[in-house]
Amino acid sequence: MPLLAAVAGYWALAGAVTGWLRGRGVSNPFLTAAIWICADAGVARFPFGGLSWGELGYAFHDIAPARAVASVGGVTLVTYLAVALNAFLAELWTERGRFVDSSRALLGVTVVAAVVVGATVSRTDPPVAGSLRVAIVQGNNLNRDLTTAELDARYLPASHFDLARQITDPVDLIVFPESSMDADPRTDSYVKSNLEQIARRHHAWVLANATVDAPPNGAKALNLDVLFDPNGDIVGTYAKRHLVPYGEYVPFRHELQSFIPQLDQVPRDYEAGHSPGLFPVADTQIGTLICFESAFGYQVRPLVRDGAQVLVVSTNNRSYRRSANSAQHVAISQMRAAETGRPIVHAAISGISAVIDADGVVHDQTKLFERTVIQTTVATTTGETPYVRYGEWALAAAALAVLAASVVALVRPRRKQLMSPGAPEARMPVESRSFGYNLADPPGNGGSKAPARPEAQSEESPSTT
Repeated sequence: MPLLAAVAGYWALAGAVTGWLRGRGVSNPFLTAAIWICADAGVARFPFGGLSWGELGYAFHDIAPARAVASVGGVTLVTYLAVALNAFLAELWTERGRFVDSSRALLGVTVVAAVVVGATVSRTDPPVAGSLRVAIVQGNNLNRDLTTAELDARYLPASHFDLARQITDPVDLIVFPESSMDADPRTDSYVKSNLEQIARRHHAWVLANATVDAPPNGAKALNLDVLFDPNGDIVGTYAKRHLVPYGEYVPFRHELQSFIPQLDQVPRDYEAGHSPGLFPVADTQIGTLICFESAFGYQVRPLVRDGAQVLVVSTNNRSYRRSANSAQHVAISQMRAAETGRPIVHAAISGISAVIDADGVVHDQTKLFERTVIQTTVATTTGETPYVRYGEWALAAAALAVLAASVVALVRPRRKQLMSPGAPEARMPVESRSFGYNLADPPGNGGSKAPARPEAQSEESPSTT
């Protein structure tokens, strides 16, 4: 509930700011969209590092012009244009027949369309640097928790090792998804020896993931990617940096444990890593992300700026069963690919796994809870999209717009505030300024109704700045 309240608080604040500005006569669909993405940015950053997942822009993952817009200003810009467009369309509907307001709405729709068209026609394909032959091993087909017998038989690693024997094509990189190993690949003899053999057999780099004890005493855990080279030697590790609150660690555990027994499902906290997951693999620089991390564009972007030519997202969405979560995660990867101009290898332990090109188009995709292997070749890319080069410029511009509008609103009187007694309007009859009839002789008592001045009427209609 506190997390729900925190997230809802951003939207309550956004609504309050929008209403306050409108009350001061500062109102425009573009400004409304700016307030919206500022609220989105807050949700994606605080509390606990942010809870980004449901940004509006992700809904357009399968629309090429939207992905082109993402390459310019990220998902933030896609969301901004979507909100502004809908606001203008709503205004066009409600103000139909009123020439001035309808014209403004039509102009706004035209501006949004022009930005989308401009981003689409100006987008260029990122330079192709080479190719990477990839195999994704998706080994958990059980839509349930493992039994004690299955845990004792080491079902997860065994299932993945069996599938790896089906890899027939020459490959450069084999990806075992998040949580596919049930013990530390660096120290557990069964897991380590099998991964070494797979690397040597295919003369390939192998990326595997497991929950391991964090040093010095194992009181905490690490969500760890371990990279083996073609000789079977461990050449790199990456510990997940952006952890899931109440999934991988419990803030305020001591205060909450007594009345939220479900927290026992997270028996110990994970420790966040500190170094980015960048590794040279077969003459290609890959950037690794673990699950939730891929939902934060502002954290993925630095990997590409630092040289990543391919992004690998290793994930475990099994606990979400057949909900929309897995498909949403692929959609998020599509927009990350479009933003950065990098292909993404999206490896999920129970699905949906996918290979996505640098334009955000899905070329290979598995089903949920299917034991299978994807073998394909990925075109690696270089160069920088405008989003990679300039970052969250759309958010910065929106924040400045909201700040400027707030300053204007602060120095402007309220729209319905009466003028000072010395002003000309204050000396006019009451009926001309407010009600349309003389309060001293109201309708029904023989008094005559006076027509309201057009100026008074216009004060009651929405004003736009």
